[in-house]
Amino acid sequence: MTLVPNQLLELLTDAAEGRFPPADLGVEVLPSPPGLTDAVVAFSGHSIVAAGIEPAEVLGQLDSDDPGAPMSAGFLTWLGGRLGSEPGMIDVVLVADGRSTMASVIALDPVNDPALSNARVERARRYRSSVEVHTDPLRHGLVILGRGLANRLEVSIEVEPQHRGHGIGAELARAAVALAPDGERLFAQVSPGNVASLRAFLRAGYRPIGSEVLFRR
Repeated sequence: MTLVPNQLLELLTDAAEGRFPPADLGVEVLPSPPGLTDAVVAFSGHSIVAAGIEPAEVLGQLDSDDPGAPMSAGFLTWLGGRLGSEPGMIDVVLVADGRSTMASVIALDPVNDPALSNARVERARRYRSSVEVHTDPLRHGLVILGRGLANRLEVSIEVEPQHRGHGIGAELARAAVALAPDGERLFAQVSPGNVASLRAFLRAGYRPIGSEVLFRR
């Protein structure tokens, strides 16, 4: 069997290790990555369109004088129409290193409840495979893990409304790293407007590496 290179995951992994694409204002067009979504990913001065469309067609839709064109509303709308999928929101992409570099006082427990109804969990199941749900011993919130864009390991968290504002989100985000197999890096996507969540992940030691928009297949 011939293995198809997962170019987008390689770029994301390199960025997580501090090796970013050149800030040359360039745009790379890649094949559709593994997983349930296509994507536009923006690093500093360099953008990736991973959607399985011929490069000439993609680049023909972009203003070469506008470095932000791949994240513009016009291009994202065009790409969504071309893919038959509405563009998602623009998220900040953050990453945490393996379990050996981060410690938490919380030990998370798996939630084995097939009847669990939660909007964040349901969204995770639309965008990720192999979704797992965990909670803290006092059930202050949820930690959701799964394989998302380019088969990377992704995490999202939710704190019960009555427990917000006490640092629990950061503790859950930190505890999630211990769930990653073999110290694998953990990626999180956060809307820039969700300041509470963004602060929680930053406080937990996650680092921003870029931004992205997803397109469900």
